Amino acid sequence: MTLLRENQKGPRPATSIWAERDATDFDINKMHVFLEGSEEGAAQILKEMQEVERDPILKTDETYYDMTKAEHREVTARKIGQLAKYIEQDGNLESFERKMNLMSIVDPQLTTRVGIHLKLFLACINGTGTDAQFNYWAHERGALFIRDVYGCFGMTEMAHGSNVAALETTATYRKETKDIVINTPHVGATKWWIGGAAHSANHCSVYARLIVDGKDYGVKTFVVPLRDREHELLPGVAIGDIGAKMGRDGIDNGWIQFTNVVIPKEYMLSKYTYIDEDDTVVDPPLAQLSYGALLGGRVSMVTDSFRTSERFITIALRYAVGRRQFASKGKAEENQIINYPLHQKRLFPLLATTYAMSIGSYKIETEFAQTLKQLDGAVRAQDLKEMSDAINRLKNVFCFSACLKSTCTWFTAQLIDECRQACGGHGYSSYSGFGKAYNDWVVQCTWEGDNNILATNAGRIIIQTLQKFQAKGKKPSGDLSFLGKADHVKGNKPLTLDFKKPSSLVDVFEAVVIRLSVGSIEKLAQNGNDWDLIAPERVLISKLNAALFMLTHWLIKLEATPEDGNIKKHLYTLFAIYGLSQIDLFAGAFLAEGVIDQASLKAVQAHLMDLFKEIRPHIIGLTDAFKFSDFFINSGLGFYNGDVYTNYFGIVKKQNDNSKSKAPYSKEFEAVLRRDTLEVRQNFGKSAKTLKKLSE
Repeated sequence: MTLLRENQKGPRPATSIWAERDATDFDINKMHVFLEGSEEGAAQILKEMQEVERDPILKTDETYYDMTKAEHREVTARKIGQLAKYIEQDGNLESFERKMNLMSIVDPQLTTRVGIHLKLFLACINGTGTDAQFNYWAHERGALFIRDVYGCFGMTEMAHGSNVAALETTATYRKETKDIVINTPHVGATKWWIGGAAHSANHCSVYARLIVDGKDYGVKTFVVPLRDREHELLPGVAIGDIGAKMGRDGIDNGWIQFTNVVIPKEYMLSKYTYIDEDDTVVDPPLAQLSYGALLGGRVSMVTDSFRTSERFITIALRYAVGRRQFASKGKAEENQIINYPLHQKRLFPLLATTYAMSIGSYKIETEFAQTLKQLDGAVRAQDLKEMSDAINRLKNVFCFSACLKSTCTWFTAQLIDECRQACGGHGYSSYSGFGKAYNDWVVQCTWEGDNNILATNAGRIIIQTLQKFQAKGKKPSGDLSFLGKADHVKGNKPLTLDFKKPSSLVDVFEAVVIRLSVGSIEKLAQNGNDWDLIAPERVLISKLNAALFMLTHWLIKLEATPEDGNIKKHLYTLFAIYGLSQIDLFAGAFLAEGVIDQASLKAVQAHLMDLFKEIRPHIIGLTDAFKFSDFFINSGLGFYNGDVYTNYFGIVKKQNDNSKSKAPYSKEFEAVLRRDTLEVRQNFGKSAKTLKKLSE
């Protein structure tokens, strides 16, 4: 008997994908090293990938898309237990954080649960507590290894999120008993969105107003126990689940209210502000540094953006190479959808931006780590000059982490949905991975600093830096040193954009940021220094500054990269695609500020299409260079073998029991289909026969 599949020639997407993979003209291993920053970094990532993928408890596959909220939470709890063992085994947090970054690609709710404990709760203790306090909570009590203490982060309240200084939970010091009483004065002060609070955490780093002798000393931090050894709530602590969310069902977000909860004075984190033996509050101006350690969350979200974008641009491009629709006139075989210019315009800039984020994430992570190390050393040594230098670096990190966190998380949200749309109807399936990923991702645009707030803050710093340079001659430093070129690019004379000179791309981005900042300063002078009236300009400046940051450091790295086959050539092409597509995206700003003219914009758009043709043969290799196995892809549309339809159909059949064609609710449809006619249901009350009788 001849089977149908042997008689008919069906689609063979894998053939197209493998043909392009085999034609890759560069070493993807060396490209991976470029993306990861170093050979050592690339080797470590591959090692961590293998460990994560081979661990049966950390398994994440197609079943993930059909789980209920309760199932997600149970599985997540089990995985947390496994990750806790890795912390003990690895012996250092660097290795563990790499695992976390990788797990965030496929299971972000898990990494959030652990990240809240390590990067918020413990980071808060490390950043605002004394060495003795950190040693006690992290090592003696075991919080560092998720043993005995599991913490949540109690900053956000129902009525206040971004405005931390206005938080209303109170921490009242009692001199007679040398303790502190924590209270929630009203519903608006209820701690809200607290990840891990609903069921998991037994301690919380609480942000509350320190009150001593009726005087309000502002918001400080306190470690407050929530549950006892049996995991029951302690007296005075009320906690509940906040309910359904868009995504990340594995996180038990909760609300907390405190009613006369008493903690020892020593539970107040006292690196900067403390209450001495005479009950006097010592509150030095350096207390602002306490927020420095918390920037780690924003910095890590730039890396999350890079990793998540790697995953979904890979899925969309593999699908686009394998998928065929419509044949050209005179040809029997349909065209690969990736060969349509519109599809290239939709996806290739996303690939280029993903490469750009690899540069941005590596640079900001490195700068943040070095700055914290310098700051910690200066504080310990009480070296005021070194402290001042570290504070200036910290301000730079604050500005650029705000620019990059907001810009990159916004971009990744857009990338996920654009890639979903680029996969047509199949992209709407849960098994494509796009739907859950989008719902899980978009909270990144809100937490750890709302993106619009962060962008306006970053924009303000940039404008103020230029103001100080213009008014006082204070030379900008660090990554804002380009503002010192303001006198050279002022006015509205267009710059020359030379496609053969990569540095000219950096030049035009410097010019547009400077001119927008100059214009904002002029508007401030006209509107009575009302910064809110230039908030849109501040957001725009932040976005363009993020692009400038990534272009600048990408070019620096490219120029230092030795010639090695075609790697450098393709990286320069991607660099140009990223820069020019950003000009196209923000064309209004470039034209309005006179940085380029209409003719240049048309040339940019035309050159982009040429660059798309140039990079087109290499997109499978450029995504293979991310080194993601099917474990990390977890999408029926994007597995490595390229057999899209077989993979996708196999998942659908595996996850859905089709052994019974009759649904449990079939009786509802049967009742509709078998219902009597309208005349019968009306008991013939309006039939012609009845009406005739009534008319006699």
